[in-house]
Amino acid sequence: MHPLTHTHQPKTTGELVGQEENMLKLRDFVLNFKKQKKKSALVYGPSGTGKTCSVYAIANELGYEVIEVNASDFRNTEQINQKVGNAIKQQSLFAKGKIILVDEIDGLSGREDRGGIQAITKLIENSAYPIVLTATNPFDNKFGSLRSKSSMLKFKPLDYMSIFKILKRICDKEKIKYEDEVLKILCRRCGGDVRAAINDLQLLAHEKRELTKESLEELSERNRTENIMIALNKIFKTTDLKIAISAFDNVEEDLDEQLLWIDENLPKEYTNPKELAKAYEMLSKADVFSRRIRRWQHYRFLVYINALITAGIAAAKKEKYEHLVEYKPTGRILKLWWANQKSAKKKEIAGKIAEKTHSSKKEILKSTMPYLPVMFRNREMRNNIVRDLALDEEEIEWLAKKA
Repeated sequence: MHPLTHTHQPKTTGELVGQEENMLKLRDFVLNFKKQKKKSALVYGPSGTGKTCSVYAIANELGYEVIEVNASDFRNTEQINQKVGNAIKQQSLFAKGKIILVDEIDGLSGREDRGGIQAITKLIENSAYPIVLTATNPFDNKFGSLRSKSSMLKFKPLDYMSIFKILKRICDKEKIKYEDEVLKILCRRCGGDVRAAINDLQLLAHEKRELTKESLEELSERNRTENIMIALNKIFKTTDLKIAISAFDNVEEDLDEQLLWIDENLPKEYTNPKELAKAYEMLSKADVFSRRIRRWQHYRFLVYINALITAGIAAAKKEKYEHLVEYKPTGRILKLWWANQKSAKKKEIAGKIAEKTHSSKKEILKSTMPYLPVMFRNREMRNNIVRDLALDEEEIEWLAKKA
């Protein structure tokens, strides 16, 4: 299943809806780069507003090459100079020119990145090609030098009608059936994030090629599942550790459920064996801390667990995977539920015997319950057991099946 966000990525500026003014400014910056006072453009705004797509659309129209590097992959000044510096020095072989795209500069953080922002600032000053930086929030004090060297372009969240135009076009091309009103409801719910809206459309319509009101209502009823989906997306689809570590901040699922969700979907997302092994190492360490909490009640370990299952797993990959995965709950929870349901009656009966005999339920489960179904085959003993233990119909039925 190919992600619709890639299949329908805008090829021209005309296909980008809702950012027309920004597109003109960015195109002018690229075309007249040598005349610009500021040698980089800093494109910022929420996720899914077209920041990265706009660069590729402009490059495609102008016949330029895009050299993309992700700031989250930088760990020191040397790496930045190597990756961005080499891109600046190399001549474009087949294109008229090129654009250096430094994506997600929010990812520059921590001690290891010390000097990284200064290194990028210096490269901007000496670059022979236009450099475009993207960020969600560039107003952190540490980005002051980058802001002073850059033309700032703010990409705002799209209104729902602009997103409706995009989804309508995708539905028509993909032959997905829909009603205008249902599609508009989906657009209103995405909070101005086009990428999220397209992903929701694909998840809801990829099987029957139809977007229905029922499927939309089902999505809205699964608020807890929707939250865990967003959390998994933050962990699996980013290399920015600051984004990943906050993934479970607003999720209702308890720790055990979080671990099960990750365990179920991790091998579907991480297709590189080495990265998958590293991610599972993080998950197994988190499980060790979880057991220590249960054993010793050392709840300070929760901080370590959260770091391991969010930032730890996100850091296991070198770059984010582009394929789309439909995250699903683990079947283990359902199996455990069925097992508990099957043993529930057994425990209830054991509890009644324990009360009558002044024994522990645990002891009755071991010493008496294995023989009770055998005794239940005798009619007289059966009647005595039912009377003395005051068994209800479901408990009688359970014992009859076992007898």
